[in-house]
Amino acid sequence: MTQQEFLSKVNPARDKMYRLALRLLVSKEAAEDATQEVMLKLWGRKQNIKEYANVEAYAMTVTKNYCLDQLKLKYNNNLRIVHQNYESDTISLQKEMEVKDELSWVERILKELPEQQQVIFQLRDVEQYEFEEIAEVVGMELTAIRVALSRARKKIREGLKKKHDYGVKRS
Repeated sequence: MTQQEFLSKVNPARDKMYRLALRLLVSKEAAEDATQEVMLKLWGRKQNIKEYANVEAYAMTVTKNYCLDQLKLKYNNNLRIVHQNYESDTISLQKEMEVKDELSWVERILKELPEQQQVIFQLRDVEQYEFEEIAEVVGMELTAIRVALSRARKKIREGLKKKHDYGVKRS
């Protein structure tokens, strides 16, 4: 496989690989490093890439596994999951603060979720993957993915409701 063939197959997934790495590793530098390392790993396995029907799913799986390995290393213990995709100059300062506050609460709730639910939530609700693609990446049955996603969404919803209802008496 030539370099051009490799790039034509893998480059379309590079942005998604970076976003997944950023979701899992938080740091932009760590996500860039992870994406670069995964690209090198994929280049090393370039002859095997032809065998995969969905190269993007394979690349995402390698990225997920690499990031999870990095999180397990001792020198990366300070990394945590963060989601800061929303930036806009056209909104008011008040609205921007509300959005940042809401995202920080979602981040806190996401940290409490099991790792598997975090990855499934990222792939489905942020990356907009289909369930079949998620099944390829995480190696789970479709039913289990739907259950995990439902539980993750429910936990986030309950956490936000609890935050918004704090101090409000119900009769």
